[in-house]
Amino acid sequence: MGFNCGIVGLPNVGKSTLFNALTQTIAAQAANFPFCTIEPNTGRVAVPDARLDKLADMVKPQKVTPAQLEIVDIAGLVKGASKGEGLGNQFLANIRETDAIIHVLRCFEDDNITHVEGSVDPIRDAEIVETELMIADLESLEKRYDQAKKKATSASDKDAQLKVRVMEPIVMALREGKPARVAAPDKKDKEACKEYKMLQLLTSKPVLYVCNVDEASAATGNKFAEAVFQKAKAENAGAVIISAAIESEIAQIENEEEKKEFLESLGLEESGLSKIIKAGYKLLGLETYFTAGPKEVRAWTFIKGSKAPVCAGIIHSDFERGFIRAETISYDDFVKYGSEQACKDAGKMRSEGKEYVVQDGDMMNFLFNV
Repeated sequence: MGFNCGIVGLPNVGKSTLFNALTQTIAAQAANFPFCTIEPNTGRVAVPDARLDKLADMVKPQKVTPAQLEIVDIAGLVKGASKGEGLGNQFLANIRETDAIIHVLRCFEDDNITHVEGSVDPIRDAEIVETELMIADLESLEKRYDQAKKKATSASDKDAQLKVRVMEPIVMALREGKPARVAAPDKKDKEACKEYKMLQLLTSKPVLYVCNVDEASAATGNKFAEAVFQKAKAENAGAVIISAAIESEIAQIENEEEKKEFLESLGLEESGLSKIIKAGYKLLGLETYFTAGPKEVRAWTFIKGSKAPVCAGIIHSDFERGFIRAETISYDDFVKYGSEQACKDAGKMRSEGKEYVVQDGDMMNFLFNV
């Protein structure tokens, strides 16, 4: 499994430029006028992971398959989008289909690039977009909430009572101008969490703020980015600094050493893609396990806390259905001892059962019978 992130923001903040750079395509038209993106563009990118590269060097397989990240470039929202302004509700529907929101904010000044609000103010821009999402959520929820409240008066209607229990604090939060995620049910309440997920609320999704700065500020940030980071911290959201212009240049460099040298010349340790991937994984609680053999070395993405049978099912449903056990080696042990056989000889291969919680970096070999 991978994860799906929707890139949102006001028009002309650099969304499509970032999308093109991240996916190394020119699928999304990037131009200096509002609503340049009309239909959402979708791209899949390989998740960079130095551990996968190391395993490939050691095992020398016929094929190396990284984990995948899906990115959707969604058209710019404007004030009144929830009422159909600009290109309106179709884009709210596009956001609804994603797992997380990458909210691109313009954190650079450039007289040659139009800003729909007339000035650069990323906090104002973020609030415009979030307000539209909250209005859309409230409108989608209020009718359902009222219907559930009427049914919940019957002591036998447990389903309606559950709906009211989940929706009531969310409706209250939205009416106060707060996103749905601040009123999410406790993770221990499985029934409530399932109901909450089924609501498909726009503001329930985790948010990663991407500060799109000028090239000179890519390594250090600027006053605009600093304000965004303060906002993200207050909301328990993620935030990264990138320069979409630099990412466009990186995308044109094929040689990895040249890419590294180019980044170093700008005072950068990693690309914007790497920053977004890491922040996105942390935001969604994702981790990686590996499978390795002479035919293929592959990275698999799973949700942190998943047990071995669930992780086996990511490869194929039969693996989960007929799960017997998982032969497991930690990545560090594999690198230290050099091979699967050497790990076995050193007693570093473990046989894990159905209750084993898979750890980030585990190397797995699933045994199953169907």
